[in-house]
Amino acid sequence: MSYTITEKILLAHTPGKKDIHSGEFIWAKVDLALANDITAPLAIEEFRKSGAKKVFDAKRVVLVPDHFTPAKDLRSANQAKILYDFAKEYRIKNYFEIGQMGIEHALLPERGFIHPGDLIIGADSHTCTYGALGAFSTGMGSTDIAASWITGHAWFRVPQTIKFIYTGKLKKWVSGKDLILYTIGDIGVDGALYKAMEFCGPVIQKLGIDSRLTMCNMAIEAGGKSGIIEPDAVTSEYIREVHSQQSTVHRKKKKLWTMNRGLLTNLRSDKYAQYSDIKEYDISKLEPQVACPHLPSNVKPVSELSNVKVHQVVIGSCTNGRISDLRVAAKVMKGRFVKSYVRAIIIPATQTIYMQAIKEGLIDIFAKAGCVISTSTCGPCLGGHCGILTEGEVAITTTNRNFIGRMGSPKSFVYLANPAVAAASAVMGRIAHPEEVI
Repeated sequence: MSYTITEKILLAHTPGKKDIHSGEFIWAKVDLALANDITAPLAIEEFRKSGAKKVFDAKRVVLVPDHFTPAKDLRSANQAKILYDFAKEYRIKNYFEIGQMGIEHALLPERGFIHPGDLIIGADSHTCTYGALGAFSTGMGSTDIAASWITGHAWFRVPQTIKFIYTGKLKKWVSGKDLILYTIGDIGVDGALYKAMEFCGPVIQKLGIDSRLTMCNMAIEAGGKSGIIEPDAVTSEYIREVHSQQSTVHRKKKKLWTMNRGLLTNLRSDKYAQYSDIKEYDISKLEPQVACPHLPSNVKPVSELSNVKVHQVVIGSCTNGRISDLRVAAKVMKGRFVKSYVRAIIIPATQTIYMQAIKEGLIDIFAKAGCVISTSTCGPCLGGHCGILTEGEVAITTTNRNFIGRMGSPKSFVYLANPAVAAASAVMGRIAHPEEVI
């Protein structure tokens, strides 16, 4: 039979099965189960209710307090302590405290947890990020995560796949963020409901891992069950580099193109694999895209929004807080100043990225431009802290959602954009194309 890459991974993780098809329910083995300071306490409560005495594998559970940390109030401090206590009690070494940690979906790839062909679940909707490295990864509820901690398995309905093919050549200042915003603008926030979004084509092959991570991260914004990109030489080089930088490897390395139990010879969709739909985009003329309030699908070219004044700019998040994002933003801001009435917040996605940004002089550029630099946190992305909007305020941000009230007041307005557009907007005091600044 012919399979998509998603079907191949799910089949490889379902013991005893010889074939698989979309729509069927499977009981699949889990390589990694993740939770954070919002979702883990609920999972821990259910875990304790079950009477379980241990987790299935302490090395395959990851706990990251990143949403409300550093703790913004007593309640968030208590949430984080629940994670700490659970990790200590069950000897879960993969618990990352502030100062060592980062936003979960940037931290795990950076730390070498993610491998092509893995099956990863997390109690966070943006767990789909890891498809950028050729893994099947998806978000689940806290109860499902608790069950996986006990059994090492989870239930899935095998999703259909939509294939997205990108051709042409990216223009300057256009990145993976613009590709995914354009795609969501085309198919809508429910256009890939419970489907795997497979990104491919010559444009994707030339994309760096950071842009790939961004694209898969926002698959959920189209309703997708997951996002995935076939692993290639770019993936292989990224993983080699990550492992070379780690003093310890958290799990035994897998051969990049061969799954366990010998069920796969390579991680790519078969020529005659079945897709629910195939979408093809020539992006040669695509300019930077901006998602307008109050949906990620309400997308317009940046050139149509030059009259929108902004009060706040956020550059960071699990979508666009990586070192390449900060480099682009710093290139736009270097030697320039944030508009006097604009609050510009820079949030490196991990401590390692923060340190690299210091080493490269990026933090110095941001500080001199009038930005404030935060420790790694989800913070304002979910209206948590470190940048809440009040009534009537407008923000342009590199985060992934702009629903009503997402960043504070239900009467505020959030626009989504890539780091270059966000940086240019901070300088101009309105939504701006980077070419207006440079």
